[in-house]
Amino acid sequence: MLNALYRASTRRTSWLMLALSALFLELAALYFQYQKDLQPCVLCVYERTAVMGLMLSGTLAAIAPGIALVRMLAMLLWGGSALWGLQLAIRHTGIQLFPSPSNTCDFAANYPAWAKLDEWVPWLFQPTGFCEDIQWRFLGFTMPQTMIGIYAIYLLVLVIVISAWLFGRSALSPSGGRGE
Repeated sequence: MLNALYRASTRRTSWLMLALSALFLELAALYFQYQKDLQPCVLCVYERTAVMGLMLSGTLAAIAPGIALVRMLAMLLWGGSALWGLQLAIRHTGIQLFPSPSNTCDFAANYPAWAKLDEWVPWLFQPTGFCEDIQWRFLGFTMPQTMIGIYAIYLLVLVIVISAWLFGRSALSPSGGRGE
């Protein structure tokens, strides 16, 4: 089983699936913003940034899926983006479920000077809403609660891919797959 998953991790299609799933989430965010008139808050646009990291990691590995170093870099970006997104979604959920004057977020985005996404791509990264507003529910879950589940799934899949990468390739070559 791990061998099959390892082989899948070396194929372009697997990495494109990661990138396309993240693209779908970005398109869903734009649909909610521009068709359903849900205004994104600072944490929402940061969560979009984390999803962009997931999309970038899938795209990066899809370029050269057979090169172990490229896959490792993509997995690092995947893990970092999913962990950061999970942290943001948990914080956002806390603000919505336990509102208080001390449990708030900023109104303006604070991207670093070298990546002013809110200025460069304002239609995607400019916050216009408030973190404590609950504008949407699905099966009783708010948008950030839903994103907690989504980021957790991304992390679970990453753990499976890393396990396959570490243990699945050992049966594929006499050197334990270290000659890659």
